Amino acid sequence: MSFEIKTVGIVGAGQMGNGIAHVCALAGYDVLLNDISKDRIEAGLAAIGKNLTRQVGSGKITEAEKAAALAHVMPALELADLRPADLVIESATEDEAVKRKIFTALVPNLRPETVLASNTSSISITRLASITDRPERFVGIHFMNPVPVMELVELIRGIATDDETFDVARQFVDRVGKISAIAEDFPAFMVNRILLPMINEAVYTLYEGVGSVEAIDTAMRLGAHHPMGPLQLADFIGLDTCLAVMQVLYEGLADSKYRPCPLLVKYVEAGWLGRKTNRGFYDYRGEKPVPTR
Repeated sequence: MSFEIKTVGIVGAGQMGNGIAHVCALAGYDVLLNDISKDRIEAGLAAIGKNLTRQVGSGKITEAEKAAALAHVMPALELADLRPADLVIESATEDEAVKRKIFTALVPNLRPETVLASNTSSISITRLASITDRPERFVGIHFMNPVPVMELVELIRGIATDDETFDVARQFVDRVGKISAIAEDFPAFMVNRILLPMINEAVYTLYEGVGSVEAIDTAMRLGAHHPMGPLQLADFIGLDTCLAVMQVLYEGLADSKYRPCPLLVKYVEAGWLGRKTNRGFYDYRGEKPVPTR
């Protein structure tokens, strides 16, 4: 009999984690949402409620579907509360040390057959899998941000991932209504390997004085039909995340074309991380965003 997923555990209730919980609950999975504090879990649950309400408002789902989805999501205050999960997705910050710590603490709490996944956007699945007790049952399931809206999921197979695990992951992606693209396990996979160097190049264009923040974003919106400019997009992603992905590319591929722009480093050092801190390439503290250079 093939393995069936009924309950999904999610470690990390931030923007990505609560988005994954949202689509899982709408697809009828029971969801166990975990984070390092009760406050964070509650904030994640509140975000799910707000985003479901938005979908009702735009006619994408009904009030009944919203109520059913909310009933599927339960807080999991301890890692031990994730034991009933058939699939556990780690969705913590893009920092390998943090992810390793989570997997080391998580593994003793899981049933032997539980599938483990990481929502990493850049870190080696093979390396993360190797520190667990189940590299064969470990897979990369990388959702795009914002999860309820974006259609794509990158599926990444580690060197040890077995066929059954990969098939289970693929069926899971289908059931949550997403389209999967299969990527090999190399730094930053596909989307970020192409997208982040473009953002980094936009920061270099700014750093070298070729154009202002506004000119660069306008040029790419109107000249390449991008829905948002690269610097606006960087602020949306989080400049710390952009820098982390560029560092993974630079260290993993040892090619100078992936060198993070010094201006990107400076913004991160200043704590200007984009929308989440109200300042990045734009200042979001007023009525409308104002470029910071």
